[in-house]
Amino acid sequence: MPVARARRPVGVALIDKPAGPSSFAVVAALRRRTGARTGHTGTLDPFASGLLVLLSGAATRLAPCFSGLDKRYLTDVDLTATTSTGDPEGEVVERHEPLADLDAALEALRGEVELPIPAASAVKIGGERAYRLHRRGAAIEMPLRRSLVHSLDVLSRSAGSVRLEAHVSSGTYVRSLAQALGGHCTSLRRTAVGPFRVEEAAPVEEATLLPVGPALARLPQAALDRVPAAARESVLAVEERA
Repeated sequence: MPVARARRPVGVALIDKPAGPSSFAVVAALRRRTGARTGHTGTLDPFASGLLVLLSGAATRLAPCFSGLDKRYLTDVDLTATTSTGDPEGEVVERHEPLADLDAALEALRGEVELPIPAASAVKIGGERAYRLHRRGAAIEMPLRRSLVHSLDVLSRSAGSVRLEAHVSSGTYVRSLAQALGGHCTSLRRTAVGPFRVEEAAPVEEATLLPVGPALARLPQAALDRVPAAARESVLAVEERA
């Protein structure tokens, strides 16, 4: 049985996560399949689905190359209620009429924006994860995070909801965008991480590993520079010896 900290197999796994399991459960499932150390390059909330980019074996050293990439999402937003978490897993805080001018509110969210980080997030507040404080009912003031919203487009809308397509910088919480519209996400699907698309992905039980070299070749130079060239070469050398 391979040791779970093994440096091989080396590669990049594009996983289409279903709604329900946590990202860490998906990481553990791939680790069980390969027997190698496995890491993520950015998580998804349990209620969300879509693309997770996982790294296997020695490729985990390359996480900074993949972690800061732009993301694309599809989300359905209920504009008639806010929840404590910004998603369907939280308690309803308030019910109200939808915004009178949705288009103006969307325009205000495009470009560089500062929005509160959701209370049910993994950000540390005073050394403790915010979601743990939230579960205990602690009253905390969440810090603002600056994000870049490249695009935020309406795909469809009804009287009380809207489906949006968002292209955002790494670290942007789509739940915060929904809350800024006076609503909450009822669904969320990540469709792209940088140059990688969910159409390339597979369930964790079926996913294969992309070779490191071609995966790195798809990244912009700024992303590659987050890991020294010598470290990148050492990962490629481990892969070649497999």
